[in-house]
Amino acid sequence: MNLENYGFMPNMMPEETTGIPARVTAVHKERYELVCEHGEIHARLKTKEYYGGFEEFPTTGDFVLINYIENGDSQIIATLPRKTFFSRKDPTPGRGEQAVAANFDYVFIMQSFNHDFNEKRLERYMTLAWQSGATPIIVLTKADLVDEYDGYISAVERVAAGVDVHVVSAKTGVGLDVLEDYLKPQKTIVFLGSSGVGKSSLVNALAGEEIMAVNGIREDDSKGRHTTTHRQLIMLKCGTMIIDTPGMRGIGMWDVSSGLYEAFADVEQYLGKCKFSDCKHLSEPGCAIKAAIANGELSQERFESYCNLKKEAKYSDDKNAYLRDKQMWHKEVAKHSRRLKEDKKKYGGKF
Repeated sequence: MNLENYGFMPNMMPEETTGIPARVTAVHKERYELVCEHGEIHARLKTKEYYGGFEEFPTTGDFVLINYIENGDSQIIATLPRKTFFSRKDPTPGRGEQAVAANFDYVFIMQSFNHDFNEKRLERYMTLAWQSGATPIIVLTKADLVDEYDGYISAVERVAAGVDVHVVSAKTGVGLDVLEDYLKPQKTIVFLGSSGVGKSSLVNALAGEEIMAVNGIREDDSKGRHTTTHRQLIMLKCGTMIIDTPGMRGIGMWDVSSGLYEAFADVEQYLGKCKFSDCKHLSEPGCAIKAAIANGELSQERFESYCNLKKEAKYSDDKNAYLRDKQMWHKEVAKHSRRLKEDKKKYGGKF
């Protein structure tokens, strides 16, 4: 098997190293599915390198080096540098960061024309996609469920200005021809979306064959069961690879500093322009944020979303610093409220 078909380039191989290159196509707890020059194989991590060293634990899409074992599980001895990487806060308390996918070119952020459509979740996906280093593409699925979708597109454009938006239906085929522009050999696309959004159906439609199981959704809330139970890399006949992920209705932020800048450029453009460098954007004179909100250049909801995601990311990165800042912020709010009450009492409610 030629690993270059899976996106591997000879210059990825470190100098003076041992082992042969492979790409991770699926992760099952402590056992990995790989492709390499010997075909499709299974492997486990070499304990010394990963549990006693500093190697990054592999995830789906990673290129790794292995000690090949013909009649058993091979050994993964190193994780090669990633060109893109997507992670989230591990939903299990105390575990920190959780790798989701690596080495992809596009992120298909998927929401459907049913109860799944959610602007707040879209903001989260956008932030994580920009942070990964890949190009985000928004795909609105199940177009057959609605007669008109201009309102949905307008809502998307409010939170994802400048990002390509495509409307598709795996059932009727609407819009699938446009997505073919992204289906190039050696390119990898990661699908992000909650359960029931139609990821598996879209994979099948793009592949032109039934390669993934599809479950229905509940009619009362449009939620679906997790058809995909683990992250897996799928090779299409056209040479494009798709990393399908289990439905993630809740996503915790993890180290998304640059992702916030890209996803919230409309907010970031005002930061640093306030009269005071330590402006809390509450009641300080000369606040650029408050001025932008007042004159309609920036919505209050967008600013609040930005603040909430930034706080959540900081909490993940440094819990103690987050709690200290939160305490100081509440003190500032309380001080501001006291001043208002004193002024109101002093001037008889007229000030």
